[in-house]
Amino acid sequence: MAEIAGATDVPRTTAARRGFDHIEAWIFDLDNTLYPASCDLFAQVDRRMSGYIAKTLGVPREHARHLQKAYYRQFGTTLAGLMKVHKLPPGPFLEYVHDIDISVVPELPDLAAAIAALPGRRLIFTNGSRRHAENVARKLGVLHLFEDICDIAALDYVPKPDPQAFDKMLELHGLPAARAAMFEDMPHNLEPASTLGMTTVLVHSDYIDHPAQLKVREWRELPEHIHYLTRDLTGFLSTEVTAKSSQSL
Repeated sequence: MAEIAGATDVPRTTAARRGFDHIEAWIFDLDNTLYPASCDLFAQVDRRMSGYIAKTLGVPREHARHLQKAYYRQFGTTLAGLMKVHKLPPGPFLEYVHDIDISVVPELPDLAAAIAALPGRRLIFTNGSRRHAENVARKLGVLHLFEDICDIAALDYVPKPDPQAFDKMLELHGLPAARAAMFEDMPHNLEPASTLGMTTVLVHSDYIDHPAQLKVREWRELPEHIHYLTRDLTGFLSTEVTAKSSQSL
């Protein structure tokens, strides 16, 4: 497993691997994908979710933490669980949990250059809010490179990895799945993307927030629904995508 978990870029070695020459749309998750997990931004969101649940439901913080993670695993997001189980409105929750300090997010001009070099359309696809995605992408220096942000509200609060979320995103933006590539830090969120025909890239790090991420440590080869794995999004875009695309021209 060390050669997969520790590698910078790990393509599939089977004939099932999909490439990028045909790609017309580039779809990026936000949290721990566009920005490096090492800046620990999502930890702030994580703590604020626990705090919101404790205050709103009137439960001890330890129980709030349990509910937060249980709903996350069962429903795809903590918010989805709060809406279904407790009938809480999504707006106040999203506003509270995304009221964070984004000064820890670095400006990444090399990432901006790599994204700018991608031929075709570019989209942020997130289970978070548009406001959060705009703030973070602006701090990274990449917001202007994306035509739109497909956030949880646009998805009618149906989160990834629910296939309905993917269908809605593709419908809203008129994207052909077979000509799209998706970049995501959660391996299970790439399963419906692959099923739809997208080329999938797992942006992997040591940040663990879901049991599916722990399973990566057990991999001996990439599963069928993941075509590439990288720890360095900027380097991957520069070397595996744009450089090879230029060579094929």
